[in-house]
Amino acid sequence: MSENLRKPFVAGNWKMNGNLALVAEFNQKLADVNASAEVVVCAPSLFLHAFDKDSFSVGTQNVSHLDNGAHTGELSVDMLKEAGCKYAIVGHSERREDQGESSELVALKAKKCVAAGVTPIICVGESLEIREADNVESFVGEQLDALINAMSVDELCKTVIAYEPIWAIGTGKTASPEQAQEVHEFIRGYFSKVDSQLAQGLRIVYGGSVKPDNAKTLFAQNDVDGGLIGGASLKAEDFISICQAAN
Repeated sequence: MSENLRKPFVAGNWKMNGNLALVAEFNQKLADVNASAEVVVCAPSLFLHAFDKDSFSVGTQNVSHLDNGAHTGELSVDMLKEAGCKYAIVGHSERREDQGESSELVALKAKKCVAAGVTPIICVGESLEIREADNVESFVGEQLDALINAMSVDELCKTVIAYEPIWAIGTGKTASPEQAQEVHEFIRGYFSKVDSQLAQGLRIVYGGSVKPDNAKTLFAQNDVDGGLIGGASLKAEDFISICQAAN
C-alpha cells in the first residue's frame, strides 16, 4: 500500500446544527464542487435522507455498537446505511466527554461500522491540560491501543483517523501546522508498529478550527491527509474552499 493511495479527505461535522434549507443549499452549491478530495457531510441523522449524495457522501455523527433491541434513541449502523450513510464519526471528543464514551466503546463502534461496510471516522485527541503536561503521545497512544486491541489490520485499513486537539475545537485556537504534523506523524508511527502498509495507507485528518485561510498550510503537511471540519462546514462557500485546499 502506498502513500499515493491516501486520497485527500474532507468531512464536515454539522454537530447539532442545520435545517432542510441548509441541506438544499449544500445540494445546490456542492453539485459542481471542483475538488480532488473525497468530500463528506456529517449532518444530524434526521436530514440524511434529503441530501443528493451524487456529488458528495454523507455520514452520521454517531452510531450504536449494537444491532437492534430495546435501546431507546439509538440508531444501528444498518439503519444509517439504509439512510445513505457511507461514513460515521465515532469517538468525537464531545461524545467522549458529554456521554462518557470510553475508548473501548469507540473501538466497538468502529468495528461494527467496518463490518457493515461503513467507514468510521475515528476521533482521537487531547485536552489543553494533557498538552500542557506534555502527555500528548501517552494519552493519544492509549486511545489508539483500544483500536489496535479490538480490530484487525484489515479492519483498521478501512478506517479514517481524525486527530482533534480538544483545546482547538470551537475555541478559535488552532494547532500550528508543525504541531498538527507532529501528532499526525506520531499516530502514523504508532500504527507502523502494527503493520507498515497499514500506516502508509491510513488517512489521518486534522480537526481543530480549520478555516479557509489556514486549510492549505495544514493540509500541506506530510502526514495530514485532510480535515474534519466543524463550524466552517456550516457555510457552503467556506466548506468548498477548504475542500479545494485539499487538492
